[in-house]
Amino acid sequence: MVKYQRPTPEEEDRLIEEAYRDVLNCYLASHHRKKVEIIERAFRFAKEAHKGARRRSGEPYILHPIAVAKIVISELGLGSTSICAALLHDVVEDTEYTRDDIAANFGEKIASIVEGLTKISGGIFGDKASLQAENFRKLLLSMSTDIRVILIKMADRLHNMRTLESMRPEKQFKIAGETLYVYAPLAHRLGLFKMKSEFEDLAFKFEHPAKYEEIKALVDQSSGHREQIVREFVEPVRKRLDEAGFVYDIKTRVKSAYSIWRKMEQKQVHFEDIYDIYAVRVVFENDDDALEAIKCWQIYTFFTEGHRRVHPDRLRDWISTPKANGYRALHLTVMGPDGKWIEVQIRSRKMDEIAELGYAAHWKYKNVDYEEDSELETWMNTIKDILANPEPNAIDFLDTIKLNLFASEIYVFTPRGDLLTLPAGSTVLDMAFAVHTQLGLKCIAGKINHKLVPLSHTLDSGDQVEIITSERQKAQEEWLGFAHSAKAKSCIATYLRKERTRQIRAGKQQYLAFLESKGVSPSREILNRVLDHNRLTREEDLFAAIASGKIVLSDDAFRQVGSNRLSLFGKLLRKPFSSSKKKQQQAQSGETAAATTEKKPPIDRTKVYMLRPDADNPNYLLDTCCSPIPGDDVLGFVDDDENVVLHRVDCPKAMRLKTAFGPRLVATSWERTAQLFPVTILVEGIDRHGILGEIVTALSATLNANIRGMNIATQGEVFSCELSVQTDGTDMVERICGELLKIKDVKSATRKS
Repeated sequence: MVKYQRPTPEEEDRLIEEAYRDVLNCYLASHHRKKVEIIERAFRFAKEAHKGARRRSGEPYILHPIAVAKIVISELGLGSTSICAALLHDVVEDTEYTRDDIAANFGEKIASIVEGLTKISGGIFGDKASLQAENFRKLLLSMSTDIRVILIKMADRLHNMRTLESMRPEKQFKIAGETLYVYAPLAHRLGLFKMKSEFEDLAFKFEHPAKYEEIKALVDQSSGHREQIVREFVEPVRKRLDEAGFVYDIKTRVKSAYSIWRKMEQKQVHFEDIYDIYAVRVVFENDDDALEAIKCWQIYTFFTEGHRRVHPDRLRDWISTPKANGYRALHLTVMGPDGKWIEVQIRSRKMDEIAELGYAAHWKYKNVDYEEDSELETWMNTIKDILANPEPNAIDFLDTIKLNLFASEIYVFTPRGDLLTLPAGSTVLDMAFAVHTQLGLKCIAGKINHKLVPLSHTLDSGDQVEIITSERQKAQEEWLGFAHSAKAKSCIATYLRKERTRQIRAGKQQYLAFLESKGVSPSREILNRVLDHNRLTREEDLFAAIASGKIVLSDDAFRQVGSNRLSLFGKLLRKPFSSSKKKQQQAQSGETAAATTEKKPPIDRTKVYMLRPDADNPNYLLDTCCSPIPGDDVLGFVDDDENVVLHRVDCPKAMRLKTAFGPRLVATSWERTAQLFPVTILVEGIDRHGILGEIVTALSATLNANIRGMNIATQGEVFSCELSVQTDGTDMVERICGELLKIKDVKSATRKS
């Protein structure tokens, strides 16, 4: 944790005033109308409201809203209303002032934005879930009326991430996890590329500190060589641009540490094998929008001259068909002087500002009729549809919202030629819901190029799709398995919830009518017997099963017990239900169903929990979704029985737990151990005589590793081998992989996730 060295009150006040003047100077240097007086009043109001309050680091709290206001003007380019809202964004939540006070002093618009930014004290997801999901829902509701709400919130989160060192470790995990899971995808969807990259890098820094430093060091080591290559690469292009009279900038971009790490993990390659670590961006001045695309393609020809090799599969024309977040540019990938591919991005100045600031930049160009503005409206309408019937489960809600945030897009056409933008991987069903909810609920198939295709058929860019419907069609639960877009999933889930409510009501009526026909008065005792016999815990499940026919009430269900008493015997025809209520709740929250014989003392979540990987009695549990070993970056999730359940921090389930159950996380650290753990290592290479023996020798003789299993397969001249070995942690895994890579014809050796 970073400690704040507190200066004298006079020095501290001077520090605050200087920070505010910095914000004001940025505003005065902008193109906005100069409304200094209201900004000055907002600053004085916020400073007085937060007087005496301090952040966890020890610094005056007012420095936080000032920093957020600085991001709002200098990095998002917003104006006086947004600056005032940023300065005041925590006043209603953290001080005695109310929304009415803000409205009386600064007007209804600023008060409305501040209200949208103010967290709420309760949620729809219960006290065990983080309030983050409910806060995010309210934030999106506010965004649907004024997008500046979400832009200021992004600035707020960015400053919190930049100052995360002052928080306790478990808080760092929670906030970094939320940021990577929700805010980075949201920044991407809003076109805030710089912010998205910084969110990802900062989250990566706190979740994988050792890997972050390692990759940063590798990038720094190669910087000199990289700059020389780029200079050689762009020199002929500079000459052609000058001859053609362009006014331009050429920038070089280094891939972020997080992006490099993700590619290394996904492709299972080393740093040296990533070809697109650096890229070149040409940004040119342009006064005539009609010439913008022509100039981009003219610059394209400058990069392809001189027999330069262009990657045939990596040309991206985002000019004629912009991305759904408004991004416009021309991309190509060209072979560099050192034999490695270099990505080239060609943009006008206006394109560049919109690419970096996304929809925030549209405030500057809001008088221009851009087609991508309608894409924003389409996405906002999708969000409104989801918010109208939110998922009752915190994680499900966040997953639904997140689904469309980070997806690549495809472009498909209606029979009339209207263009629709959908997430990559979308099906016929997704397109039907994109056109209209009722069309989706009634669709039975699609037709592409006069060929009939099922609802689950995955669409490709350029497909022209006709949706076929039937009035007898109803949404099915299986649709959730192949619906891909957030809108489709939300609409289907909403319909199924309403249908289940109807089934429960109908099933209850059938149940009561059946009892009445047998002359039995309904009672809790009888209902409990039925539930127990059918292995159910909730009466709603029973009634829904009766209505759907999964449980059939029959005359054989009763027998005489005495002169006038009937007792439910339980011979109900049923479809077994295997999960108990406890297991269902644990599955929803990511907990394991480990049973405990005695109540454990509560885990102190404010301290680092030391992990003891003892063979007979480890002080943690492992979930089935990932298999962490000593040396892995892990987080602990405290379940209902005060067990610490371990997940690797990049495990998909861990990502959701950090977002929806932040208060139940605990930071962890491994104790040294001689305990061995099973690990699977995937080895791939060129098949030849004797290579298997060399692999075994390298492991057993050189490293003294215990091989527990081997599965090898060949296809043509290539082999793939899965080795099960015993290791004491990640260091030993890296030594094993390094030794295997020394063997001739072994091309890769990686730990299998």
